[in-house]
Amino acid sequence: EVQLVESGGGLVQAGGSLRLSCAASGFPFDDYAIGWFRQAPGKEREGVSCISNTDDMTFYADSVEGRFTISRDNANTVSLKMNSLKPEDTGVYYCAAGRVGCSFALYFYDYWGQGTQATVSS
Repeated sequence: EVQLVESGGGLVQAGGSLRLSCAASGFPFDDYAIGWFRQAPGKEREGVSCISNTDDMTFYADSVEGRFTISRDNANTVSLKMNSLKPEDTGVYYCAAGRVGCSFALYFYDYWGQGTQATVSS
């Protein structure tokens, strides 16, 4: 059974940090790009970051460049370290796995987790 399980969300003040984790099972993890997306209330889901399935190249949305860092930590786990958080970073964060490679287009991804809530207070 394919599973992606996010953890690490919570409530933090502006300027603080959170570290999200995505634990994967049930598919060949190293063959898949892993993306992080977020969805704020009333808004569409948007891409935040991605790490590729070839040479671990990383990609970031302009809004998080320089503040967020994505990495493959160990077997079947990808983390997203979020620093200097802003209230506009609030949302449900999802990880997703895609066989084709990195993209911020949702349809590139085959599997999705259930999400973890991150709330940044001002």
